[in-house]
Amino acid sequence: MPRLVVFNHVSVDGYFVDPKGDMSFAHGNRDDAEWNAFVAGNAAGGGVLLFGRVTYDLMRSYWPTPQALARDPVVAERMNARPKVVFSRTLDAATWANTRLVKSDVAAEVRRMKRESGSDMAILGSGTIVSQLAATGLIDEFQIVVNPVVLGGGRTMFDGVRERLALRLTRTRAFANGSVLLCYHPTA
Repeated sequence: MPRLVVFNHVSVDGYFVDPKGDMSFAHGNRDDAEWNAFVAGNAAGGGVLLFGRVTYDLMRSYWPTPQALARDPVVAERMNARPKVVFSRTLDAATWANTRLVKSDVAAEVRRMKRESGSDMAILGSGTIVSQLAATGLIDEFQIVVNPVVLGGGRTMFDGVRERLALRLTRTRAFANGSVLLCYHPTA
């Protein structure tokens, strides 16, 4: 059965976007060779990428561009080639290569996808999708990169979660740029 992994950046004070919805703070740690190798290795993994509309629009506006191909050629090639699903009730079409638009219930579609044989799935960004799926038991692992910055406000990727979600720390990794990767599995 395919696994569903969330990979997101947060600030030290727990926000994944600032009060204006910006997450550029997560991209300030490029001056670390170990970090850059980790990002490229993470992008090498197979699987289906899952997005909400806002994150999809951000990713689609960057990864297929000449700038992305010049700055991050390995990651750009993999982001553009991987199969993608965007969950949106407002989009009319998904124009990024290898993307399928789903307008129906997020949890029901992820349950269906997990029953099929196939590749693992990863949610990048997409806090609304994370919060919708967190309480359903469909997320197998949370990979959270804590960035060395305090935003002072914003939105967490768990906004809207109403009940306690117990997690077990499974691994950590600290990088020279001050970022720390924390990996958690749900305990229930």
